[in-house]
Amino acid sequence: MNEALLNSKAVTAEQFGKVAVVMGGWSAEREVSLMSGQQIFDALSGAGVDAHPVDAGRDIVTVLTTGGFDRAFLILHGRGGEDGLVQAALELAGIPYTGTGVLGSALCMDKWRAKALVSLQGVSTPAAQLVNQLSDALAVVSELGLPVVIKPTSEGSSIGVSIVRDSSQVAPAFELASDYGSVLVEKFMSGAEVTAGIVNGHVLPLVSMRAAEGFYDYHAKYIAEDTEYVCPALLDINTTANIQTMALKVYNVLGCTGWARVDFMLDEHDVAHFIECNTAPGMTSHSLLPVAAKESGLDFGALCMQILATTLPEQDTTTSPSVSTSVKVEQVSNE
Repeated sequence: MNEALLNSKAVTAEQFGKVAVVMGGWSAEREVSLMSGQQIFDALSGAGVDAHPVDAGRDIVTVLTTGGFDRAFLILHGRGGEDGLVQAALELAGIPYTGTGVLGSALCMDKWRAKALVSLQGVSTPAAQLVNQLSDALAVVSELGLPVVIKPTSEGSSIGVSIVRDSSQVAPAFELASDYGSVLVEKFMSGAEVTAGIVNGHVLPLVSMRAAEGFYDYHAKYIAEDTEYVCPALLDINTTANIQTMALKVYNVLGCTGWARVDFMLDEHDVAHFIECNTAPGMTSHSLLPVAAKESGLDFGALCMQILATTLPEQDTTTSPSVSTSVKVEQVSNE
């Protein structure tokens, strides 16, 4: 089991000042963001932080500056909040915020460019092509072979995602994905789905997930009560260590800071392939990063405080809680 112990000299709630928990927004993931934001607001308030829920509109910077906020806990999911747009506005306003900066956020939101960049650094990722027309999608499917995954290149929460196993499914899958912009056609990996949470540059235990029916889609992520989560993931020690190393490499290559979640799919040989990196992972009751943090010894409230502590000047966080830099992994048997 991985262990992460909080430093006994944690930062105090007063050091954070007035904190905006920025949620909602205008993306297709608005509802998930509101759920995540409420959980974080409750946790911070319970810890004595002067936290305030803020439903983000396009006037978010004006709201935060006129409201006298000292920092922002960003839990906006998807475009308009996780793609560098709000981050850039807060940079101009001089308001510290949680998570990755402008460039890293933009790169991670664009699955196509994120895959291209990490692959240059030797990280395996499924073959894929960016397409804008159905004819191009059909050509890529012919080249890659079925099954494939057809999905928007700049959405999260499995919105607009289809697993295509028959050529007759390509057109409707393309139409669904194209409602959200450019489309990615990606070779399907048949193994387990595994995710690695990272907080302040330290990797948490791996989580594997399996939907009771179909694939790990929006319903399985946020609604279903029978989705199975296993933490630590039931993988051998070498596979686990390799995924954790790859996750940290992706995190660094894409310029992530503060916290993130890196998702992988395993192939039929249990080789891990990078899928995407989320710079504002879900923090709902069904979300994966809190599951991993709990396995490391961080309850939800401590996790939120640790993420918020990354917004403080470096000299103020020398005694803040931190996830253990060492990764200790036990081999887990399936028997």
